[in-house]
Amino acid sequence: MRQLTAVDTRNGALPPIEVEFPDIECWQAGNSGIPYVWTFAADRPGPHVTIQALTHGNEVCGAISNDWFLREGFRPTRGTLTLTFANVSAYRTFSAADPFTSRCVDEDFNRLWTADVLGGPRQSADLARARELRPVYDATDYLLDLHSMTDPCVPLALAGQQQKGLELAFAIGVPEHVIIDAGHKAGRRLRDYGAFDDPEDPRNALLVECGQHWERSAPDVARQASLRFLRHFGMADSAFLDAHLDSRPLPKQRAIEITHVVTIASDTFRFAQPVEGLEVIAKADTLLARDGDAEVRTPYDNSVLVMPTRRPKKGETAVRIGRYVN
Repeated sequence: MRQLTAVDTRNGALPPIEVEFPDIECWQAGNSGIPYVWTFAADRPGPHVTIQALTHGNEVCGAISNDWFLREGFRPTRGTLTLTFANVSAYRTFSAADPFTSRCVDEDFNRLWTADVLGGPRQSADLARARELRPVYDATDYLLDLHSMTDPCVPLALAGQQQKGLELAFAIGVPEHVIIDAGHKAGRRLRDYGAFDDPEDPRNALLVECGQHWERSAPDVARQASLRFLRHFGMADSAFLDAHLDSRPLPKQRAIEITHVVTIASDTFRFAQPVEGLEVIAKADTLLARDGDAEVRTPYDNSVLVMPTRRPKKGETAVRIGRYVN
């Protein structure tokens, strides 16, 4: 386990690193023919569930959770469970001196999930790993993709744009806030890949943002989401759940429908005021940011800001804007 302290030499203080980074090299061999992929099949038939960690290399909470399941020797009571550590090459590059650069190696692993990109001529380390893992996702009925966020924010469930995704998020019961959105202009997310985003296909995916990347509570959010995911599909032994599932009452979930995704168009994008995740801007037409010569303003009263970036980059998402819906 690596205990680290983050020091951002360019932008001042960073959120503290409150978690230890697991040594996952012991899981390199896998048991499925693909490095860092572990698959366990029960005798009883059931769905194929995949729980993914390290879609981004600096988002360690899922790796801590999957490492825990493997060390506990967890086995599904029915169906098939796959535990993956995805972008391990990015994870290996983590440095507390610049902790955000290990998100990926060459390009964002979570913007590659179309047939044109996966089957096209482009080459990168992240795309090579995506192609290697593609058969895992093609064989998956239900995917839980564990992520975390750059800035402190309460956990979020990203349900995609289909009704089935929203229904799955509410069936799992955590986190409290569920985001209905279509993703990013920069590329398709894994949770929206293929059958997962097809309204006529029962296969489904849920992305859970477990909190800030390195906050102490994020690994437990990942583990509790995983336990509830497995419980929902009837794949976890009741004694195991009794021993490890948090029994405290859950808050009622709330859905936020994203209506606007602000994509950065210039190298001079700046927010006009400090912003936080899930901040509600009371008035429509409030100046939110400047992007070159263009102004970004809130589209309606009570606009909810979802995952505003702290590291603006041309072509990437600056912030999603939405509203609470029934």
